[in-house]
Amino acid sequence: MGERQVKLSPMVVDIEEHDPLTASLYIIDIGYYPKAENHHVKRSEGIDQYVLIYCVDGCGWYTIGGKKYEVKQNQYFILPKNEPHEYGTNDNGSWTIYWLHFRGEHASIFAEGASKPIEINVAVNSRIGDRLNIFEEILTTLQYQEDVEDLRYASSLLHHFLASMRYLRQFRRAKQAEPNHDSNINIVDAAIHYMEENMENNIKLQDVQKYVGYSATYFNALFKRQTGYSPLQYFNRIKMEHACKLLSNTNLRINQICYKLGIEDSLYFSRLFSKTIGVSPSEYRKSSEKKE
Repeated sequence: MGERQVKLSPMVVDIEEHDPLTASLYIIDIGYYPKAENHHVKRSEGIDQYVLIYCVDGCGWYTIGGKKYEVKQNQYFILPKNEPHEYGTNDNGSWTIYWLHFRGEHASIFAEGASKPIEINVAVNSRIGDRLNIFEEILTTLQYQEDVEDLRYASSLLHHFLASMRYLRQFRRAKQAEPNHDSNINIVDAAIHYMEENMENNIKLQDVQKYVGYSATYFNALFKRQTGYSPLQYFNRIKMEHACKLLSNTNLRINQICYKLGIEDSLYFSRLFSKTIGVSPSEYRKSSEKKE
């Protein structure tokens, strides 16, 4: 159902551990679980690696050191190595998580202070999409890794991914928008940014309106006047444009792409894609392959 996972073999992990570059920070296991239900993991003895879980939708919980913590959307936590822990989804609930197990000489620096849930909320400069793109690049690199150069590249990306969380303020500041000399915030730009940062979440129009803080009537009229589309039409369009990139640049299956867009019904996705782009997803992928 859209799940992806790469577990490196003991031989590859041994190479990472002894390579002068990757020894600093390296991955043992990495994956993405969309809408995971009845997810439960218990390690009574702990494991010799740090475990990061980044929840982008839904909610769950975890226990460590005799304390239980609730985890909500746009929160992450890192479980210390060698400590008993347990985590999972709430009863009758689900969560969408990006997760990885990592070690290395500098791993403790990135895990410091993250044993409690840390929020990464949507803001004007939040860059959630950038962070998830880094994760996807790590996952794809390891999925097709052939030699130590791939492992070194994944290690370098892992530094960036973890730093985007550990040094959140610096990550956001590094890519601020151009200065806006108009003292009034452009609420349409803010709404579009919110849509882009929630690409794989099944958000509703009311969520966007609540974020910008304007009435539905005023917001809808202003949005359409500036973009030519209703907010829903625009959100669907940017989702389909992102689907085009995934179809052209990745080997993700159609059902996996659906979850990356917050769409659980692949038939609905195909209809929406065909209506928006003019061809079916499979036809679009074939045409992209011919161009190459």
